[in-house]
Amino acid sequence: MKPNSLVRDEELRDQTTAERAGDLVVRPFQLFAQRQASGGLVLLGCAILALAWANSPWASTYEQLLHVPLSIAVGNQVLRLDLLHWINDGLMAIFFFGVGLEIKREFLVGELAERRKAMLPIVAAVGGMVLPALIYAGFNFDGAGAKGWGIPMATDIAFALGALALLGSRIPEALKVFLVALAIVDDLGALLVIAIFYTASIDWRGIAVIVAVLLGLWVANRFGARRAAIYLLLGLGLWAGFFMSGLHATLAGVLTALFVPARVKILPSALPEVIHRGADDIEAQDLDNDSDALHPDRVAIIGALDGSLDAATAPLQRFEHGGQPWVTYAILPIFGLFNAGVAIDAAVLRTLPTAVPLGIMVGLVLGKSLGISLASWLAVKSGLAELPEGSTWRQLIGTAFLAGIGFTMALFISSLAFQDSHFVREAQLAILIGSLLAAAIGISILLTTKATKTPNAQ
Repeated sequence: MKPNSLVRDEELRDQTTAERAGDLVVRPFQLFAQRQASGGLVLLGCAILALAWANSPWASTYEQLLHVPLSIAVGNQVLRLDLLHWINDGLMAIFFFGVGLEIKREFLVGELAERRKAMLPIVAAVGGMVLPALIYAGFNFDGAGAKGWGIPMATDIAFALGALALLGSRIPEALKVFLVALAIVDDLGALLVIAIFYTASIDWRGIAVIVAVLLGLWVANRFGARRAAIYLLLGLGLWAGFFMSGLHATLAGVLTALFVPARVKILPSALPEVIHRGADDIEAQDLDNDSDALHPDRVAIIGALDGSLDAATAPLQRFEHGGQPWVTYAILPIFGLFNAGVAIDAAVLRTLPTAVPLGIMVGLVLGKSLGISLASWLAVKSGLAELPEGSTWRQLIGTAFLAGIGFTMALFISSLAFQDSHFVREAQLAILIGSLLAAAIGISILLTTKATKTPNAQ
């Protein structure tokens, strides 16, 4: 049977030579994409490429590409931004749309839906945000880089999960779920920080547009609108409103996601009967060969079945599943490619022992790990929560270090916190070094723990 398929091999028709050749080419890429670690590996590859490019003889082309102007005109209105801003303000709104869908799903049916299960990742995430911010503030109190306190609060879920996946069955499945839930709460905290603390000024005309579009999204949700095009158009309107208002435009992605319906039109209990009726109708036609597959009656029945399956799937689930590959293999790698290109020279290396880089590196490596570990210990010892099933404290501490891989969100917040290019370069290099150190320590701790067998381990 094919992976992720209900069809047995013997039920498939014989392939042509060209189709078999195509499978030989495509199959390795499909297997790679199915690996949990693959998204992190692609992102890592793009970050390495960016670093190599920015420190090569062609570094000037990298800088020139970042600032290529691109414009969109609607009537007399022209929106002109450089490529870097289109990526950070535009493409990343799609990333945050996916984050919003994930947050909503987790609170409805995931680890954050049950109070006792939710308490540990929530408490741990709060500890992992507060302590790094305090450490950074301690290094930069009342200094020129004080605004960067939000940078070490972030966790890059793609890299962190990729590192865990590389360790295989040595890590209990419950610990992976804990890290996902923690990162989602972490993302929610980062979004609040961006909205409240990294907004320079507010244009009330933009706020009026935001309110109007949010009303439209509420109406669409209330009346059960399920088409992606509706939420795409309203999401674009909301993005425009946020851009006009001065609030960061990526927040539009999260708010749009929260209005995507999580309801189905066909109850799960009724789905088997619907499928059986469709199967009976197909069997009654007695059509066998390839040409019969194009028979209008056959096409109509299969179309009706497809519509029924679509009605039995919540739009939230459908959008998240459909968008995830684009975010993982396109948007995040593009972001990494155009944000991780730090020109490493003697001048920037000399800044590492200064307040901003030290605050970021110590915050990511020690702040995240100590904050998460201490908050988790307090939650468990007080009876508020319990350790993930089959996990040890050593494994949780190793996972807490992996949460110090800040990368994507940390780079993003650094671009909001600093207008001075010198601070931006210092922050970028500190994020890369801090994330690498946190990853190395976390993986080392987890590699030296005994594999724990649990019913859910994979």
